[in-house]
Parts: sequence; C-alpha cells; structure tokens
Amino acid sequence: MPEILTMLLHIDQYLGLWVEQYGAWIYLILFLIIFGETGLVVLPFLPGDSLLFIAGAFGASGLLNPVALALLLFVAAILGNTVNYHVGRYIGPKVFSTESRFLDKKALLKTQAFYAKHGGKTVVMSRFLPVFRTFAPFVAGVGSMPVWRFQAYNFLGAGLWIFGLITLGYFFGNVPIIKDHLSTIVLIGISAAAVPVAGGVAWRFIQSRRALK
Repeated sequence: MPEILTMLLHIDQYLGLWVEQYGAWIYLILFLIIFGETGLVVLPFLPGDSLLFIAGAFGASGLLNPVALALLLFVAAILGNTVNYHVGRYIGPKVFSTESRFLDKKALLKTQAFYAKHGGKTVVMSRFLPVFRTFAPFVAGVGSMPVWRFQAYNFLGAGLWIFGLITLGYFFGNVPIIKDHLSTIVLIGISAAAVPVAGGVAWRFIQSRRALK
C-alpha cells in the first residue's frame, strides 16, 4: 500500500509506466482517481491538478486519447462532486461536532468558513484548490444548497478544471523546462488560484471591521 500511495503522490513520474502496464485500463484508473478525490472526503491527498496536466501531455504524445480522456474525467469530476454532496446532505451538520480519524476536521472547518464567505461560487473556485475541492461539495450538501444550483456550479467548475488543465498539459506539458519542474509549476498555479480568494476574504474582513466602527 505505501508503494501505491507513493506512486499516486508522484503521478507525473509513474503515469508513463502505468500506461505501458495497463493499456486501455489506464482510463478507468484515472477515472477512479478523479472520482475518489472529488467524491470521497477521506481521500483529499489524491492527485488532481498534476494528474490532469500530465495526462494532457500524454495526450499530445499520442499515448492517450485527449478527447476521450477529457470527457471521461469530466464525468468522473461531476459524479464525484454529486456523491460527495449527497453524502454531506445525508449526514448533516452533526459532522462538525463529531470526531473521526478518517476525516480532516481542520480542513472541513476551513472549507465551511470558505463556503460561508463565497456561497455557491465555492464549488467552482475550490476545483483549483487541493483539499478544498474535496470538501466543498460535502459542505454544500451539509448546508443544503438546492440540488439544481449545486449542479450548475458543479458542471461549470468541472468543465473549467478538467478541460482547462488537460488543454494546458496538451500544449505545454511536453516542453522540457515545464516537464522538469512540474511540481514547482503546479505549486505556483495553486498559489495563483489561492491569492484572489485570500484577497477577497481579506477585503470582506476589512469591510466588516469598517462597518462596526
């Protein structure tokens, strides 16, 4: 199991090996990884951004079908969020007051605060923020967001995330300097996505403080 976990966390290094070993089954494997990261709150550590980017690069190399891959993972992302949402809706607010060694309580509470600030937009924005994207649909379910509204944000976020990163990987994933520094680039990308969110939260905090004066 530790070896599998290591391979998952360094998907950019092992995806080529998996493609050779599993052939067409790699599509199912990637489907399950994206579904697991977005659909199961106990699996926030699974790769998302790096997997999509490097999979796009493999699509450009002809080792994967980029169109079939994008459509399949788009479905996986939508289904994952949908399952996560309904689990949160079923469990309800009591999850915040119970302890579980399988659930990252701090990450859950941070996502709840994020959701309280940004509402439904959280489902879209969190797609580009690791850990947050795992908990956002769950919190939306706990908060009883209307299903139709959740699905609208769900489809939009999944489309931007899946098609956006696979397209970027397709066109830039095989550029040597990018390929050699993928982890750093992904980290920069995550930071770039987080900065506007943090800025928005800080601005709202400042406005609320001014209102109290």
